[in-house]
Amino acid sequence: MRSLIAMYQRIGLVPLIIIGLILGVLIGWLAPNIGIALGLLGTLFVGALKAVAPILVFILVMAAISQHRSGNEVYVKPVLIMYMFGTFLAALTAVAASFLFPTELILVNATIEQVPPANLQEVLTNLLMNLVANPVQAIAEANYIGILAWAIIIGFALRQASDTARTVVSDFSDAISQVVKWVIALAPFGILGLVANTVAETGFAALAGYAHILMVLVGCMLFIALIVNPLIVLVKTGKNPYPLVFACLRESGITAFFTRSSAANIPVNMNLARKLGLHEDTYSVTIPLGATINMAGAAITINVLTLAAAHTLGIEVSFASALLLSLVATISACGASGVAGGSLLLIPLAASLFSIPNDIAMQVVAIGFIIGVVQDSAETALNSSTDVLFTAAADPKYAR
Repeated sequence: MRSLIAMYQRIGLVPLIIIGLILGVLIGWLAPNIGIALGLLGTLFVGALKAVAPILVFILVMAAISQHRSGNEVYVKPVLIMYMFGTFLAALTAVAASFLFPTELILVNATIEQVPPANLQEVLTNLLMNLVANPVQAIAEANYIGILAWAIIIGFALRQASDTARTVVSDFSDAISQVVKWVIALAPFGILGLVANTVAETGFAALAGYAHILMVLVGCMLFIALIVNPLIVLVKTGKNPYPLVFACLRESGITAFFTRSSAANIPVNMNLARKLGLHEDTYSVTIPLGATINMAGAAITINVLTLAAAHTLGIEVSFASALLLSLVATISACGASGVAGGSLLLIPLAASLFSIPNDIAMQVVAIGFIIGVVQDSAETALNSSTDVLFTAAADPKYAR
């Protein structure tokens, strides 16, 4: 058994994930029943990541704050600026792509169980209420805004505690980090199960009818990941950004694509930040915060689907309206994690800017759920990999 584990570790995680991905596609395509059964592996893997992520964030942030000493600089502010600027540029990119490649939707009638927010005030209120949630409830419900707030407050309080108490917190942080490493080591099996189950259940034909809108969505996300984000990193660091960009896409984007959960990918990103040698006081805050507010992919989804609805209905969209839509999408996307259903349920809010009826907007949301197997995966991969990318760009290790 030890020799098998040693061989498994020698091969490396990324090659094993690629092998799992290929096997998953083949099994899901050639033996759908087995693919569906293997879906249990994916469910267990995502469940383990989601279970460990809240306590990991809480303990790591609390330990980092409690151990921090004056004079040790952290780099949270530049990361937050890049988060917001990157999300706004993504929203503008989606607008430009929607004008260049207009899409007409075949609207569908479907029942959406979730209730979308009525206005921007509701989104922001929900976000602020999450900030003051009960700390135990915040951890149980994976409310990362609440988790961060309480972890920072308790971390500051622990600065006055004895050295023994702070050592216990630090040791607990190391133990949770080790658990995360064990879970991540099983990623190839989780990816195998997720891919096999997805291919077995959806196949490829179901997405053919929505190929155009998918191409616009995924094209925008690739443009942000491969052109815009590297330019932001280049301006910040003055160095060739692509080695870092590809490292983040390879080690964070792949797992995020198949888990389709920014929360589940927090442990993966924490592990990658540690491998890159980033400042722990910085990434222990910026990565969980990024999973909440760094939502370039969500801004793209909101704008592309909203403008597709406007084009379908023959509504003229002016430059001023498009700019306003980009601002609304940027702000709304930051609150997407506080709304059940994420970015798709923010489409009716954006659609209201063009007086699109709510019943039409909800049909567009239904289309979003149909193409979600690709749209949500690509969106999560972009969002999550960018969390590490911008955190690394702000670190002196990659500075000029």
